[in-house]
Amino acid sequence: MKLSKLGICGIISLLSYTAMVVFSPLAYPGYDWLSMAVSDLSAVGAPSAELAGQLNALYGPCGLVSIMAVCVAAQNLKTKTLRLGIYFFAAMEWISDVGYKLFPWVADADSSHPQNVMHLIVTALVVIFSLTALILSIIGAKKEGMKSLFIWACVCLAAMLLGPIGTGIMPKAVFGLFERFSTFSAVTFNAVLGTFLLLGKFGKNFD
Repeated sequence: MKLSKLGICGIISLLSYTAMVVFSPLAYPGYDWLSMAVSDLSAVGAPSAELAGQLNALYGPCGLVSIMAVCVAAQNLKTKTLRLGIYFFAAMEWISDVGYKLFPWVADADSSHPQNVMHLIVTALVVIFSLTALILSIIGAKKEGMKSLFIWACVCLAAMLLGPIGTGIMPKAVFGLFERFSTFSAVTFNAVLGTFLLLGKFGKNFD
């Protein structure tokens, strides 16, 4: 099997995550997507935790398979900056997958709960690595002459920045809306990289 075919996993990861976000609230009476975080759906003690886990089952594994395949294909890229951007994004995916599984949000506790503190630390690391990856990818894609990847990276970076800005200045009643800009930006960019891999945009395919 050619390495490029593994890019489909990035798309599957996005679909799995989207299904979790869209359908898990059906098992959470009173859940308000406009004001509540996505992590509340899979939080320890949440009524939707089991369904969220089932719908989200392919998100982590498929996302990791795709981005690691992209990392291998990125060896063909001439621009070191773009390669670094992809590697930083891969590191973020590992931090996210392992970190959130180790420290899921506890629904019935406040942010001072030790597990919730660790959850917030993981989130901070995910944001830092994501922003670094996207900035490097923007610079690198422009140098590499990959205009469409440059545009996608810009869009995802804008969405990621809109999330914390919106949650910081807008009323709590729309916290969930702006939080989703940040979460979906990373998942979408992984799917974009997977699509580029699938289409052979990173150079020769590996058997």
